[in-house]
Amino acid sequence: MARSSPLEGNRRARWLLPLFLVVLAILSWQRLARSPDAGEDLELTGRVMGTTWSVRVAPQAPDGEVLAAQELERLIQTEFAAVDLAMSTWRPDSELSRFNAHASGEPFPVSRATLAVFRIAAEVSEASEGALDVTVGPLVALWGFGAGARVPSEPDPTELAAALERVGWRRIRIDEDAGSLSKRDADTSADLSALAKGYAVDRVADALLERGLTGFLVELGGELRAAGRRADGQPWRVGIERPDSEGRSLLEVVELEDAGLATSGDYRNYYESGGVRRSHLLDPRTARPIEHGLASVSVIHADAAHADAWATALGILGPEDGWRVAEEQGLAVHFVLRQADGSFVVRATPRFTERIRTAP
Repeated sequence: MARSSPLEGNRRARWLLPLFLVVLAILSWQRLARSPDAGEDLELTGRVMGTTWSVRVAPQAPDGEVLAAQELERLIQTEFAAVDLAMSTWRPDSELSRFNAHASGEPFPVSRATLAVFRIAAEVSEASEGALDVTVGPLVALWGFGAGARVPSEPDPTELAAALERVGWRRIRIDEDAGSLSKRDADTSADLSALAKGYAVDRVADALLERGLTGFLVELGGELRAAGRRADGQPWRVGIERPDSEGRSLLEVVELEDAGLATSGDYRNYYESGGVRRSHLLDPRTARPIEHGLASVSVIHADAAHADAWATALGILGPEDGWRVAEEQGLAVHFVLRQADGSFVVRATPRFTERIRTAP
């Protein structure tokens, strides 16, 4: 039942997704160079992929492995850097940039990480009726967003038609056995911004789990994944931001445990042209920015990469089709709809509602 109530260059692109989550009590702007006192969570922060990251780790059992803050920081930075090197569209030496420059239909070998992200993208593209499309970059640039963007303005219909000929998630073939990607058309390119941050969060979370850590919260540019609980035994508490372009305030507080959370919306990365609001979220089926009233979508999933991808896909589908697909897929989703008078209406699936707590 629904619930209602009245990379540094990446800084320019903002990874095509605005940052919509306020992370409660984890953003310490000074990096801790010491181990925390007994019973305290260890906090680490930094910058990567043109945005900030924050990791908070709860104390381990007395017989568990104790990792120094510096060792944890090296582990975290290594995992984030590996994803940046593989999937950045701003780095010409990245695996993704080299694949995009591969003007051939011949197979292009890629790492298991890049292959995994393409596989998740294809899965969500299929299930979302094509709303998520990693080849949408030419349209995004024409509308004035992302790498290669021009001055924001209404594109010429002829230009849009030509760009649309290069778009279509099925134009990229994934060969799991060979560990390669291939293009149906040599000029096809891909942008993994809708999943890369979430996947990077998962990489760090998995690395921490492999080292025996059982309670932590990882955040990168607003995408999150939690494991276990805080030092005080309570679930990790994170906030969903009110979709207001003029300021920052909390709309909901969510308890997160052993799950990922991502939010997508239209209220940070947009421009107005001729009195019309143009969102960075492009619908590949229409070749136009979204025009519905869905201001933000938050998704809780077992991993952050899927949460990230689904938040984008549902945000493009809109309040009706998005809700239908979310129910068909059994997703935990939180929609915020913008009303004509500027107010918001919240609609959340039961699986999401059960995690909401009163904002402080």
